[in-house]
This record gives sequence, structure tokens and C-alpha cells, in this order.
Amino acid sequence: MKAAVLKAFGSPLAVEHRPDPVLGTGEVIVDVVAAPILSYADEVFSGARNYPLPPPVVPGCGAIGRVRAVGPDATKLASGDWVFCDPTVRSRDDALMPDIVLQGWSARGEGGAKLQRYHLDGAFAEQVRVPTENAIPIGPIAETEAARWCAINTLLIPYGGLLAANLQAGETLLVSGATGNFGSATVAVALAMGAACIVTPGRNEAVLADLARRFGSRVRPVMLTGNEEVDRARMMEAAQGPIDCVLDILPPSVRTQVVRAAVMSVRPYGRVILMGGVGMLGGDDLALPYPWIMRNDITVRGKWMYPPEAVRMIVGLVRAGLLRLEEYAVTEFALSRVNEAIVHAAANGGPFRLTVLRPGGAMRDSVRKSP
Repeated sequence: MKAAVLKAFGSPLAVEHRPDPVLGTGEVIVDVVAAPILSYADEVFSGARNYPLPPPVVPGCGAIGRVRAVGPDATKLASGDWVFCDPTVRSRDDALMPDIVLQGWSARGEGGAKLQRYHLDGAFAEQVRVPTENAIPIGPIAETEAARWCAINTLLIPYGGLLAANLQAGETLLVSGATGNFGSATVAVALAMGAACIVTPGRNEAVLADLARRFGSRVRPVMLTGNEEVDRARMMEAAQGPIDCVLDILPPSVRTQVVRAAVMSVRPYGRVILMGGVGMLGGDDLALPYPWIMRNDITVRGKWMYPPEAVRMIVGLVRAGLLRLEEYAVTEFALSRVNEAIVHAAANGGPFRLTVLRPGGAMRDSVRKSP
């Protein structure tokens, strides 16, 4: 098969022939039709993000494809089924505290590194081998739709946070980081889940206006000033009532004061979900007042990724018409243009934009855009 290989950090990916993956018990081989390229992939491949991704490796985090072969213990999947290849691989020998690896992307801790040594190669290839439970059926689609279905790779991240928050239909949510790639996806998913109102603070006036245009009066934009007290007051005023839940998904570069202004707008007995990167680059950590948390009975929870059942549930939201993949503008690249695609993803990583690699199918050395 052909694959794009990262041979060393800081070097372009090399497209070359690699051995086809070998099927084992508890595994599935998938023909990759479309694989998303994350907007910060260039930072990972350059080594700037210092990800635990040992070269040589076929990278790629998630994919849409068709089942080529299944192991002897598969009872439902069959050759030809359309599936989402979930990159979140969990160890099977500790259900309480599983080690986790993002296949083709990163690992966490010593156990994750051990798991990664087996589930290393990702989806920037014509075929990928995944655990059986990670090949999740999405139902019949046309091959031309595969690239847009890659959007669920992004949508699943905030969906995991909203499930952890136990967001209920009719509640008010504040999305801290709403103008970013994952933040805008949070808005779309929360509306699909029935949120009555979503407060969307940010500094990018154009993106805030676009969110309101796309989703209507249930979205309440708030322009941030940089003053923590002023911004908190503006957020609470925009909600026109109690804020039931705050989900923070801001990147590592943001100051902690911005996060705290949003977090402390939540009502008494409210919930806060932390999914962003504050402090990960060595900056100040988030400091929340102990008395405020205790006396107001605030629930603060961290969340990384999403539970295994989330994929089937988000597919249900798409199939029901509640979550529109058509919101995403998609640019597709043939496998031979993978390095061009990585540059494009970095320059076009805003809300509702998707860069996709097409290892399989009819594309040949070309680029294709879908509005």
C-alpha cells in the first residue's frame, strides 16, 4: 500500500510503499477513503509540540473508510461497511483506568507508550489496522461524502465534554473559546443536543457574527475587553438568565484570566468542564477561589476526548438532521500532495473548515474544494 511516513521531526512526510497491515484477532483492516488533517499537524510534525510520536510512523488521527477484513471474533462488521476509525484506542486489560493512545498521533504515560508501540501507524495510508471496537459503523454513504464525514473527528471532542457536563435540553451553556475550531464545533453540537441558549465570548468579531448568522438567536455573542470583571458581567448579561454550564476549550496560549472570567460566570450548583490547554506551555495555572467553589456547590471536571459510545451517538445526531456536516467547507488533497495539505490545514484552520487527505478512491494528484 501507499502511505505518508514521518521519518524524522522537521522533515517533510515521504509518500512511499509500505507493507499492508496484517490482521489479528480483535482487529479490523479498513480501506481509508478520507482522513482529516488537524490544523496544528505542522507543529506536531516539526517537533514544536513535542508529541510522543516516535518516527518512523504513518501519522493521521482518525478516518472514514470501508471495512476490508475483520478478525474471527467480529460478529456484526462485514467487508464493505462504512466506518469511522476512532483514533482513541484504549487498553483492554483495565476497564477502570485504561491506558489511552491516539493512534497515529500521541500517547499518554508509560502504559500509553506501551500500547502505542503496537497501535502506532495512523490513517495517512491506503489501509489502516484498528481494534474491532474502533471501527464504528456510520451507515451507507456515497464516496463523495466521505471527506465531509471527517468532521465528526472534530465534533466528537466537544461532544465528549458536553456528555461529561450532562448538558440537558433547554439549558444555557457558555463556550469559552467559541471562535476557535473546537469551540465553534461545541456550539454546533450543543445546539443539536437542545441547548436553549449559548453564550459565545471572543475577540474575533467576524467569527462571532458568523456564529450568530449560522445558528440564529440561540447564540449570544460577547466581545471580550480583556478586563476580567467587565467580561464576566457581559457574559452573564448576554445569557439573560442563569448560566447552567461552562465549557472551556481555549488553547494553551490564552491567559488564565480569560478562562477564569468565563468559568466564574456559572450559576450556583452549576458545572464547569475544562478541555483546553491553559498552563500546558508553562504559563500560569488556572486559580479558582476555594470558597466560591465550595459555597456555590460548583462541579469542576476535566475531560479528555470522549467515551466509546459517543461515536454512535453523534452519528445518530447527524442522521437525524440535528447536526449538519454541511456547515463545513472541505478541501481535499490526494495522498501524493500530503505536505501541501499540511500547509493548507495550518493556514485554514478556522471554524467550519476542514482539510482532508484522500488516500483511497479516484483522486489522483489533485485538490478539490467543497463549499
